[in-house]
Amino acid sequence: MLGMGLLRVNVAEHTVWVGEQRVELTLKEFALLRLFLEHPGQVFSRDQLLESIWGGDYYGETRTVDVHIATLRTKLGEAGSYIRTVRGVGYRMERKA
Repeated sequence: MLGMGLLRVNVAEHTVWVGEQRVELTLKEFALLRLFLEHPGQVFSRDQLLESIWGGDYYGETRTVDVHIATLRTKLGEAGSYIRTVRGVGYRMERKA
């Protein structure tokens, strides 16, 4: 089980909860969230996220990451603010109590 503040993720059951509400995520969104929660505070560049989540065969635009992050933030509601943009670098999961 991974979690931070309002956010809880059960990796074995592939479920995500924000407070008492269950949130449905796509496989890529879940993988992004899991990576961020496993490495709180670590900044990931778009290229690192593409490599980790989409794999080395992906040759699309790095904007794909931005779109997935935006959708993930929206789905997570209040907990979406835990995912921070590091201007000119990428994204990180902010440590929350």
